[in-house]
Amino acid sequence: MILYYSIPHKLEEIIPFEENERIYYAVPFDIDDKGNWIKDSYLVVTTKKIHVYDGEKITNTIEINRCSKAKAEAKVGGGILVVTTEGEDTVVVHYSAKHLSRYAYIARGINILISGRFEEVESSEYEKICPKCGRAIPGTKNCPKCSKEGGFIKDFLKMAKPYKKDFFYVFFLMVMAAVTTLLNPEIQKHLINDVLKGNGGMKQALVLILIMFSLSVGIVIVNILKSNASTRLGAKISADLRYALFKKYQELPLAFINDRRPGELLNRITSDTTYVREFMEDVFCNLFAVLFIFIWDVLFMMILNIKLALLTFIFVPIVVVMILAFRRTVSRIFHLQWRKLDDVSSDLQDVISGMRVVKTYGREAAESARFKALSDDFSETQRRNETFWAIFNPIIAFFMGMGSVIVVYFGGLDVFSDKMSAGELYQFITYTLLLFQYINWMSWLPRELSQLTSSLERINDILQQDVNAKDEKDLTDIDIKGEIKFDHATFGYKSYQPVLEDINAVIKPGEMIGIVGASGTGKSTLINLLMGLYEIDDGNLLIDGIDIRNINRKSYHSQLGVVLQETFLFSGTIIDNIRFSKPEATYEEIVRAAKTANAHDFICNTPDGYNTYVGEKGYSLSGGERQRIAIARAILTNPKFLILDEATASLDTESEYMIQKALERLTEGKTTFAIAHRLSTLKKANRIMVIDGHNIAEIGTHENLLENKGIYYNLYKAQIG
Repeated sequence: MILYYSIPHKLEEIIPFEENERIYYAVPFDIDDKGNWIKDSYLVVTTKKIHVYDGEKITNTIEINRCSKAKAEAKVGGGILVVTTEGEDTVVVHYSAKHLSRYAYIARGINILISGRFEEVESSEYEKICPKCGRAIPGTKNCPKCSKEGGFIKDFLKMAKPYKKDFFYVFFLMVMAAVTTLLNPEIQKHLINDVLKGNGGMKQALVLILIMFSLSVGIVIVNILKSNASTRLGAKISADLRYALFKKYQELPLAFINDRRPGELLNRITSDTTYVREFMEDVFCNLFAVLFIFIWDVLFMMILNIKLALLTFIFVPIVVVMILAFRRTVSRIFHLQWRKLDDVSSDLQDVISGMRVVKTYGREAAESARFKALSDDFSETQRRNETFWAIFNPIIAFFMGMGSVIVVYFGGLDVFSDKMSAGELYQFITYTLLLFQYINWMSWLPRELSQLTSSLERINDILQQDVNAKDEKDLTDIDIKGEIKFDHATFGYKSYQPVLEDINAVIKPGEMIGIVGASGTGKSTLINLLMGLYEIDDGNLLIDGIDIRNINRKSYHSQLGVVLQETFLFSGTIIDNIRFSKPEATYEEIVRAAKTANAHDFICNTPDGYNTYVGEKGYSLSGGERQRIAIARAILTNPKFLILDEATASLDTESEYMIQKALERLTEGKTTFAIAHRLSTLKKANRIMVIDGHNIAEIGTHENLLENKGIYYNLYKAQIG
C-alpha cells in the first residue's frame, strides 16, 4: 500500500527524480531537531532516495543503496526515524505521537527497499490525513470518526430493520391510542353544551357517558396491547443485540479485546442492551402516539379558537429553544456517566478476578478505598446529572403552567362575551393540558434519546469493527503436514514497537523446535502468531506453503494442540473441560486422553469423578491437576501440530516424568514448538531457537549451540551452575 499525503505541487518539482524513480511514501513530520513544532514539512521516500523537506527546500537526501537499516524509535511524546548508513546512525526526522504507527510502517517499508524485496505497487487508493482528527484514512473515503453521514437515525433504522412487522404493529397501536385520546374531549364538549347547559334528557346524557366510558376502556385496552407489544419487541431486540455482541467478541482480533477493559466490554452486553430494551418499553411505545396527538391537538386548538391558540403557543417556542439549547449538554453528561460506570465495572471485575492476590498482600482496605473513590465519582456524576434535570424540568413546567393560566383567563372572557361556549372552553382547556402534558413528556425526550444514542454508539463501536474477515470460499482447508516458514515476518502489539522483527526460519515436518530466551524477548509472541491469535504486520508466515491468513481457521485449529503455561479451565465439570477441544468425543476417548496425561487417577479420587465441578478457572484443583487436564484436552484431538508453553511447569517430579513420556509419544512425527525455561527439558528437541533482540539470535541443536558458546551457552551454564 502507498502512504501518500497531499503534498505541495512545488515539492514534486523540487525533487530531482531519476529515471524510473517515483514517490513511495510522502508523510508529514511536525517536530524539528530542537523539539519545536513545525508545519508543512514532509519526509518523502522514493524508490531510490529519502528526502527531507522543511517547507521551503530539501534539507537532506539519503540514497537507499547506502543504507543498511531503518528504525522508528518511540520516545516520550513522539518518536524519531533513524537510518543506518555505512555503520553510522542518523536521525532523519522527529515527529509527534500521532505519527508513531505511520513511521513504524515507513521504517519497515524502507527496510524492504534496502533489502531489494521491493515490488512496484500500483494503487489508486492513497492514504491521507483527516484535517480534523489527524487520522490516516483511505483517500477515496471520508473519515469514519469525523464524518457526519449517518448518525443516530441511521443506527436506529439499521437496528430496527429486521423487526419491521413488529414496529408496524406497535405504530398501529400508537395511532389507535392517539385517536381514542383525541375523541374524548369532543364527547365531553357535547355533554356540557347539549346536556348540562342545553337541558338535554337523561337518555342523551347516558349515551354520551357510555361513549366516554367505551373510549376510556378502549384507551386502556390499546395501551395494554401497545405496552405488551413494545415490551416483547424491546426484549427481542435486546436479546439479539446481546448475541450479536457476544458473537462479535469471538470474531474480533485478540489485540482489540486486550486493549479494552473487561468491565467496559461487559457493559456493552449488559447495561447498553438493557437500556435499548427499556427505551423500547418506556419511550418508543409512546413516541409516535405523542407526536400524532401533538400535531392534531394543535390543529384542533386553532380550529376552535385561533386567537386563544396563538396566546397559548407563546411559551412553546421558549420551551423548544431551551430543550434544543441543552441538547449537547444532555448528550455530554450521559456520555460521561457511562464512562464512569465503565470505570466502576472494570475495577470490580479486576478485584473479583484477583481476589487471591488482594488477600495475599492484605490489600482489602486499600482496594475497598479505591473502589469507593470510583463509586463516589460515578455517584457524584450521576447526582449532578439528576440535579440538572431537577432544575430543568420545573422550569419547563413553570412556562407550561403559565400557558394554562392564559387559556383559563382569556377563554373565560370569551365565554362571558359569548364568543365561545362553555363546552368549547372545556374542550380547549383539555387540549391545552394534553399539549403541555406532551411537551413536558418531550422535554424528557432529549435525556432518553441521549442515553439511547450513547448506548447505540457503544454497541455499534463493537459491531462495526472491521475484522478483515475473508470470505469462506477464499480460504483454504488444510491437512497439516507440518512445514512452517517464517519469511521476513515482523510483528508488534503496537505497530510502532515491534516485538519480533524480520524473522526468517524454515521448520521441517515432524521437527520439535525448542524456544528459549530471556523474559520479554518474544517467545510467547512467536507462538501467538503460530496459533493465529494475531496477524503479522509485514512478511509472511506459511503453513505447508500456504499463508496462514488464507487458511480456514476452523480447519487449522481443529488440527492444533496447545498447552499454555497459564492453564485456563471453564466453570463446569472436568469432563466438560476435557471435551472442550472435541465436543463430539466419547467417554472412552476422554478417559484415554486423561490416562495419557496422567490425570485419570486423581480424577477418580475426586467426589464425582469426571463429573466433578471445578469452579471458575478450576479453583478447586491444584495447579498441577489443572495442567494435566489441559494436557488431556490437547491430547484428545490427536493434533498434527503442537504448541507447548512450559507444559510441565506446574507438575511434581514424578508427574513431570510421566507427562514427558506421554508428550514424547504424542509429539512423535508431529511438528512441535515448545517453550521451556528449564533448558534440560529441551535436550531431545531437533533444534533450539534462541530469541533475543526482537529476532532469532541462534538456531541449532543443543550440542551445536553449546559448542558456539553464545547466548544459549550462557543460559545453560547459568542454570546448571
